[in-house]
Amino acid sequence: MRSPAQIDETNNDLPIVILGGGFAGLFAALHLRDLHSGPIILIDQSWNFVFKPLLYELLSSEVKLELICPRYDALLHKSGITFVLGRVEAIDLDQKQVKLNGLTYSYRYLVLALGSTTSYFGIPGAKEHTRSFRTAYDTFALGQHLRNRLQIATQTEDIEERRAMLTVAIVGGGASGVEMAATLADLLPTWYIPLGGNPQDIRIVILQRGSEILKESKSDRLRETAQSALQERTASVNILLGSEVKAVHPGTVEFERNGQRWRLAAATVIWTTGNATNPVIDSLPIPAENRDEHNRLLVKPTLQLPEFPEVFAAGDCAIDPSNPQPAIAQVAYQQGAAIAHNIKALIAGKSPTPATVNLRGTLMKLGLHESAVEICDRYEVKGQLGQAIRLATYLELMPTPARNFINRTGWFTEEILKRITTV
Repeated sequence: MRSPAQIDETNNDLPIVILGGGFAGLFAALHLRDLHSGPIILIDQSWNFVFKPLLYELLSSEVKLELICPRYDALLHKSGITFVLGRVEAIDLDQKQVKLNGLTYSYRYLVLALGSTTSYFGIPGAKEHTRSFRTAYDTFALGQHLRNRLQIATQTEDIEERRAMLTVAIVGGGASGVEMAATLADLLPTWYIPLGGNPQDIRIVILQRGSEILKESKSDRLRETAQSALQERTASVNILLGSEVKAVHPGTVEFERNGQRWRLAAATVIWTTGNATNPVIDSLPIPAENRDEHNRLLVKPTLQLPEFPEVFAAGDCAIDPSNPQPAIAQVAYQQGAAIAHNIKALIAGKSPTPATVNLRGTLMKLGLHESAVEICDRYEVKGQLGQAIRLATYLELMPTPARNFINRTGWFTEEILKRITTV
């Protein structure tokens, strides 16, 4: 194996290959388009980019599908970037090759941005009997399922069956679980009331293994805001802390709490906890000392792999141990930009520089048309104004026609941020 500090530049005509079209991968490609005239290949297993933070708004019809799930061929039209649809089968780091669809792609530089997959922790029935929430397909399937359960509830005479139809169990009390609970607690009543149902019969239950919700957040204020918001929703939200799910059966969740086993009858169980590295990342010949406890790749501050400096990694599949960042959109897109600039530097014979990430704050959806926004962990904006800032901030990241919207509202976002940060 060659020296870790050595980059073989014997074939400068080879393309830059980017695996994964999420925030890190897509923004690396878009920035490279402006910085580099050579060939760039973006590979993803889906036709569409998914703006995951706004899937809640897609579920509630607050935004349209084409806004948050644009096709890659439309995003990359006339960009000079080649899009390849396919699932990566193998990566040969020594030979600098990627294999998929029966073809082999050699690369000059490689960007690993494959994201994560769902981990079910080996819990029996969890994968088979719960619903994930990662794609547009997941979103529409969940919406159809929930509407169907509400219809059944209006037509059943059995009280226990109706109660189960109107119960949604959410496994995980992190940001995703809290946002899902707040959204459904407002959304489901708007679907159920026209059917003649009583919204007070709808029950949302969060099963959180830990002793508090939003454990990953450092802000007690945000946690208190979220707890208050959940109690103010149209339908009831119950938070069961210290609840460890042991099994999931059709229509039932089995969990342990306070040393006792409990069974919750719920026709809908949504899984919002647990990430695992992509199997392709798992299969790379990277030793354990260069992975963290979650099997993510350890990268240098420049986001390069220590043994393979021509390979960059970002997003959910990698972490810089000297400057760990949360696995959120605003981090990934900045990492993508940093990778593009470092690849440009290497091509120019210069040294890469450490990636810098500036967090604008925490953005959390807490009901229909409402959000909580914490800016620099100092200032909090809630309610409809918080939702306006959250949407404008996210839409500002979108490489889509949302830019037209931002041209009209960007002044609003900047003015609000300016006023808050100068208080």
